[in-house]
Amino acid sequence: MSEIDYEKLAEIELQKDETEDAQSGQEKTFMSPPFEDTELNINHPYYDVARHGIIQLAGDDNFGRKVITFSCCRMPPSHQLNHTRLLEYLKYTLDHYVENDYMVVYFHYGLKSLNKPSLKWLQTAYKEFDRNHKFGKKITYLNYLSDLREHLKYDQLNIPQEVIQHDENLRRKQKGKLSPVVKIPPPRPPLPTQQFGVSLQYIKDKNKGELIPPVMKETVSYLKRKGLQVEGLFRRSASVQTIKDVQKLYNQGKSVNFDDYHDIHIPAVILKTFLRELPQPLLTFECYDHILGITSVESSLRVTRCKQIIHGLPEHNYVVLKYLICFLHMVSHESIYNRMTASSLACVFGLNLIWPSKGTVSLSALVPLNLFTELLIDFYVNIFNSRTVPGEVLP
Repeated sequence: MSEIDYEKLAEIELQKDETEDAQSGQEKTFMSPPFEDTELNINHPYYDVARHGIIQLAGDDNFGRKVITFSCCRMPPSHQLNHTRLLEYLKYTLDHYVENDYMVVYFHYGLKSLNKPSLKWLQTAYKEFDRNHKFGKKITYLNYLSDLREHLKYDQLNIPQEVIQHDENLRRKQKGKLSPVVKIPPPRPPLPTQQFGVSLQYIKDKNKGELIPPVMKETVSYLKRKGLQVEGLFRRSASVQTIKDVQKLYNQGKSVNFDDYHDIHIPAVILKTFLRELPQPLLTFECYDHILGITSVESSLRVTRCKQIIHGLPEHNYVVLKYLICFLHMVSHESIYNRMTASSLACVFGLNLIWPSKGTVSLSALVPLNLFTELLIDFYVNIFNSRTVPGEVLP
């Protein structure tokens, strides 16, 4: 896209916003967004920008890719926000995932003349992200919030109320009235062979008491044999349709031969997807606040604290976690080839192992969650050596 295209695009969007404001009779005064991230540490390098909640982490999409949201309605008036700092913060956030697959959800509603960045800023942002992140060829435009359900776990999104109201207004204008409430039929009971979206206990009961779920055992076993030295293991996504097909096979109790797919990233994505679709995270909701507190523990005592938290897990969760971390410990030992250090693996698996029972994980919570996961991988032997469970197996 050339510079003149940037200018036209920005001017068209600005005119469109102003026209919509005039037609809707909205007041020209701008109310500062009430949202403020209460978990954010004041020492955060971008606290002045991050506290507004404009940029948020919203978990993973349907295939394990990180989802970041950008909400324009949370942008305060231009004189209250340094837009250069905003761009730096956006780059700072995305740079955490530049080597992984990720998705950005941009909520345009709320970008008005009083809080819109300058045309020069928009040009710089377009060029920067198209050059470093190749956004230009990967943009999908959606008209309604409901369209997002096809791409990600909609319920994980912390969508501003203003955007939800705007979505309802758009539908009202489109159809002349609000869409009728659709009665969702009660969920069908899971298949006896189901492995995705059901509890560890359910899988155990349906698999003759085996502690390690079959899908987990098979993916780990395959990756151990053929993927330990693959560069970027767990960082890449795979064909959406292929992942759906593999999930269907597992849920039907059928065998899966990953050699047939000729893509080492398919079993890697399946493993992440299995963990993320557990009704309760492997590390349990009860451990969430304890894990967030790891950064307040003195460095020399953090491994001991990790051990205390892990040993408080239910027996089954402990066994499955030990099995997984043992494998990730092996992967990290091959980092000279696969470039996946304990830190890299923690960035990938942290949010697949723990998330809050309500709401989404804030960007400020990523540091302790990833640190905790990194400690588990780096100090696997120390943390897991003193508790054994009858019937447990290791990869």
